[in-house]
Amino acid sequence: MARHRTKLRPYERARLWTSRIVIWVVILLVMFPLFSVVASSFQKGDAFAVKRMLPDPRLFTFDNYRALFTESRYPIWLKNSLLIGTTVGILQVAVTLTASYAFSRLKFWGRKNGIRTLMILQMMPSMVSLAAIQFVLFKLNLANLFGFLLSSMGASAWSIWLLKGFIDSIPRDLDEAAKVDGCNDWQVFRLIIVPLSVPMLAVLFLFSFMGVFSEFVMSSALLKNPDHWLMAQGLRSFSANAYSTAWGKLSAAVVVTAFPLAGIWMLAQNLVQSGLTRGAVKG
Repeated sequence: MARHRTKLRPYERARLWTSRIVIWVVILLVMFPLFSVVASSFQKGDAFAVKRMLPDPRLFTFDNYRALFTESRYPIWLKNSLLIGTTVGILQVAVTLTASYAFSRLKFWGRKNGIRTLMILQMMPSMVSLAAIQFVLFKLNLANLFGFLLSSMGASAWSIWLLKGFIDSIPRDLDEAAKVDGCNDWQVFRLIIVPLSVPMLAVLFLFSFMGVFSEFVMSSALLKNPDHWLMAQGLRSFSANAYSTAWGKLSAAVVVTAFPLAGIWMLAQNLVQSGLTRGAVKG
């Protein structure tokens, strides 16, 4: 049976093509910075200082990538960021999950106003506590990666609130049915809550993991040894001062750093999508 195509009216056709043009313009505007960074990573000299919209084929080179791995500490910074990011992500997810379960399912004194207090404290800028954290860690001789890990492992009130809302959406009938079968609170948590919360936990892990890659203030205050630097500090080092920046090496470092982050997002995109959509509704 042949399909009957509905003929678009002139104003509908004009609106369709207008929307297509707008979408493509927006895509090009978004992709242009990415294209500029990738192109400059294959250019000799200070590529961003050249008054050209397109890269010069005569300046094409792999020297920036070669120098990135042979003349800088970039491999060490990448290893530190991956290790600390993974550890911080796991610890923050563990703390967030247990706290969220307690606020959602358990009954204890201060449960009603406890999370509200955490949200109020979270509204304070992190810079307020920077001096105190730095003083304590330097006194304990922990101005290193382990000290940074200790200062970053705590869960955020926003994550606890978000995961609590997700756990609230899990029917309590499942808890009651498990307890009828002889399960205690720990078994309910381990066998029911944790498996059903995996998509949301993946979202929280990725946010924590990527937060380590973009962390600069706290790491700059604590990590003074270049061998302990994280990625943001390392990338900043390519800008020697306000008038000199190694744009080629910096662009190459940005491109290489994007690969593990993009790979993790691609592998976990189904879990992330499920966690975000399921966490957005209740019931």
